Amino acid sequence: MKRKFSTIISVLLVLTMIITACSNGAGGPAEEETIKIGWIGSLTGDQAVWGTCESNTIKMLIEEVNANGGILGKKVEGIYYDTKGDAAEAVNATKRLASQDKVVAIIGPNASGQAIAISSVLEEYKVPDIATVATNPKVTVNDDGSVKEFNFRVCFIDPYQGAVAAGYAYDRLGFTRAAVLYDVASDYSQGFTEFFEKTFTEKGGTVVAKEAFKEGDVEFKPQLSRIKDADPEVILMPYYYKEVALSANQARELGIDAVLIGGDGWPSEQLMSMAADAIEGSYIVNHLDFNDPEVKPLQERYSAKYNLPMELNGYMAHDAFLLLKAAIEDAGAADPVKIAESLTKVTVEGVTGTIKLSPEDHNPVGKQAAIVRVESADYIFQEKYGVE
Repeated sequence: MKRKFSTIISVLLVLTMIITACSNGAGGPAEEETIKIGWIGSLTGDQAVWGTCESNTIKMLIEEVNANGGILGKKVEGIYYDTKGDAAEAVNATKRLASQDKVVAIIGPNASGQAIAISSVLEEYKVPDIATVATNPKVTVNDDGSVKEFNFRVCFIDPYQGAVAAGYAYDRLGFTRAAVLYDVASDYSQGFTEFFEKTFTEKGGTVVAKEAFKEGDVEFKPQLSRIKDADPEVILMPYYYKEVALSANQARELGIDAVLIGGDGWPSEQLMSMAADAIEGSYIVNHLDFNDPEVKPLQERYSAKYNLPMELNGYMAHDAFLLLKAAIEDAGAADPVKIAESLTKVTVEGVTGTIKLSPEDHNPVGKQAAIVRVESADYIFQEKYGVE
């Protein structure tokens, strides 16, 4: 009798397990109760100021969304990894997010070299990524011009940024003699330089000097001395704020009085604290006007929460999150492949403008640049400027 009773109990337990499994979806895993979104970027190293602002912004936005019911009625969970500014670290972080954490999408990184490096991982796991300020064309397209299915971005690209800098220098500022100091190890800097040179010379200008350095260098006077000898009216510095501060200070120490011009690697409170006097009167090709009344509410929310000023990357991360949220809602499911398909279908009004991604290259369509001038340690908007 006891044996028969034990057998009945065992059968009931097995049936209970089967019923439980079936209730989770025909024997499959239970549907996730949260929507997991990954973020990758630099939380240590020279670019940490930008990565910290990006991750802080995403955390703030997730809290706000969850307070209003989440997305598709589900809470959103953010998972964050430090790439340390290194492409190999970015690849490893992307693998963890896709294979272990099971995120539906990733936001970041801000650097082109890292964004290009993770492409194969995104393709393997079929998880979309929205880069924030990664502007090299190869972030979203292959060498043969075909689009990368799971790579997207909310920023304009280096050909456009370089062409805008050249056009503004030649057409608006009236300069005909330019010099370039660039980072030979940076995809961002090389791409920017290439298209600045092309546009500036096509317009009739002359690049009288072109000098290179590698990220991590701190001494620029040998290159700057040769640039000084060439007597340019404007010097392009298409790299990040730390090296901009060092090279700008050294340029002024050498007596170089040429106007400096750069791109979206410049804007940072760190740059102002390191080289405000040296970059006075410089021009920057930026993604938005920091003093636009429409961006003030975001700035105020961020400052109130973190007691920190908002960096450029925070605005770009904000727009990337808005785009991703809209895509998830359009897809109607926390399905990475469906979300990737929806990213080119939706349109959102971000703080950097209207964001609508092209299905041909996954770049935003029709975004103009904001030309900013450095005046009295502040970024002063000049005009919206674009080139064909």
